Amino acid sequence: MVLASLALGPALAARGEEAANPSARYSPLAEITTANVSRLAEAWTAHTGEVAGGVGPVPTRPVEGFQTRPLLAGDLLLVSTTTSKVIALDAESGAERWRFDPFAERARKCESPHRGVTLWAGAGGAETVFSGTCDGRLLALDPKTGRLRPGFAEGGVLDLRPGADARDGEAYGVTSPPAIYRDLVIVGALAPEGVPRGPSGDVRAFDARTGKEAWRFHTVPRPGEFGHDTWPADGWERRTGANVWSQMSVDEERGLVFLPVGSASYDFYGGDRLGMNLFSSALVALDAATGRRRWHFQLVHHDLWDYDPPAQPILAEVKREGRTVPVVVQLTKMGLVFVLERTTGEPVFGVEERPVPRSALPGESAWPTQPFPKRPRPLARTTALTAADLSTVTPESQKECAALFERLRSGGLYVPSGVEAAVTFPGTMGGATWSGGAVDVARGRLFVNTNEVGAIHQMEAQKPEAPLPYLRTSPWGSAYTRFWDKDHLPCQQPPWGQLHAIDLASGEVVWQAPLGNAPTLAARGITGTGTPNLGGAIVTASGLVFIAATNDARMRAFDAAQGKVLWEAPLPASGHATPLTYRGPRSGRQFVVVAAGGGGRFSATVSDAIVAFALPAR
Repeated sequence: MVLASLALGPALAARGEEAANPSARYSPLAEITTANVSRLAEAWTAHTGEVAGGVGPVPTRPVEGFQTRPLLAGDLLLVSTTTSKVIALDAESGAERWRFDPFAERARKCESPHRGVTLWAGAGGAETVFSGTCDGRLLALDPKTGRLRPGFAEGGVLDLRPGADARDGEAYGVTSPPAIYRDLVIVGALAPEGVPRGPSGDVRAFDARTGKEAWRFHTVPRPGEFGHDTWPADGWERRTGANVWSQMSVDEERGLVFLPVGSASYDFYGGDRLGMNLFSSALVALDAATGRRRWHFQLVHHDLWDYDPPAQPILAEVKREGRTVPVVVQLTKMGLVFVLERTTGEPVFGVEERPVPRSALPGESAWPTQPFPKRPRPLARTTALTAADLSTVTPESQKECAALFERLRSGGLYVPSGVEAAVTFPGTMGGATWSGGAVDVARGRLFVNTNEVGAIHQMEAQKPEAPLPYLRTSPWGSAYTRFWDKDHLPCQQPPWGQLHAIDLASGEVVWQAPLGNAPTLAARGITGTGTPNLGGAIVTASGLVFIAATNDARMRAFDAAQGKVLWEAPLPASGHATPLTYRGPRSGRQFVVVAAGGGGRFSATVSDAIVAFALPAR
């Protein structure tokens, strides 16, 4: 939608939409307040049909998380599923109006978390829903009917794979909402992470009417382009990764689009890509009309940890020395928060390059320094764990974790993997995750949920004919082994998940609160531990922060001022997604909705539910 970058227009404010600055996830609605939120109750529940019976135990195969964030389009809520379906629900009742299945006429070949769709308002008020698919297509749908829009590309479908050099058998998909700037739809992609060579991670813009390519930004610079010298002679060719798999943000007023560019593949070994590796693991600001680079800020040099920026950049304003500074906030898996001036990329609170550990792995050369913001302070553990830090929440967990810890070398942030098994913090789950944060634009506070789960890893030598000499693994055979016990209780002292409030004017942390309770511990009367969490927060003008995210299948409302839980309600499964609040188009009631899918890789129950809450009807 073509909208101002920050201020909510009167029509949008009346409906409670966030579209003027969706990255902030701030709603002007105030019907639900700190005084009456305790009366919030389930208004309706809808099911997508992806799970037999609507809810059940996790099957033997991993189930991808149901991570969609609903989008309000008139009187419809648009949601997407792990199989790339787009479904329209009545915003008042949850009744299904239409659905589109992009695999209805072809064999289903993929399934992936899908985080939502986007809406473009063209000339004359005609709207188009744009949605990606897990096999690399971009769909243009009529929001009223759910039918493909014939004028776009080939019958409403644009195949993105050929333009990315995605070859047979190579994974390439679009699972986050595209960005919109005027009449352009700007698209990133999910690219392979386990191999060094593959499809391009380039970001492309297409004419929203025709599907014709308008511009392309090479996330791995070609010869003659700025940043090409940060790659070895042949290290850039067909380099995969360095892709925008998360969500972009657009500053309409300044004509900028912000790209959280992922890590270059292979994620954990860079002997074949020695150098800083621009523009991987960087925040890049482009001219949204042309795709030309305005500025960049690399968050991790020569990334060896899969510490790519997972979250949508947040557009906000900061009061500094008597003036208002437009900023972009980038949250990271490292638990570091970078607050940068939006037009220049200059750090607002200062950043310093600090020495970090070297790599002892043959052929590898870790970059000697990494950037650390002076403020805010890290929101997650960045130091090595000691035996005194191990969990004592139960005797069973204490014993198991102590035995596990004895087998591992302990390290903190930016310790490279070696041949010896190690546990390091933060792990690949963060810190912050793809769910990002929310900003109270009236009060200048940033709300972020984070994890405290270490990663267990080591490097394993490969056969001489292998593409790379080393791959990351662990004593348990996975590159993504977590430092937790058999019940998925993290092995260090809690809290294991937190919600933070940060004053953006000062960069100081205002409060921190444990987020969630481990169900097995709560049954024994042990609460306040926090839990691993995926899914973000929203904030309202009435001073409420709504968040699900946790592993305990609950939706909560926090007091934005003090961090106290004011309300919570059970969900059919854990809500590993970000809520939405809106005003009912007919009733005028304020609703709060969330996808409660559970599953993923650490929730014991799966569901296909969209659950809406509201105050009792008068």
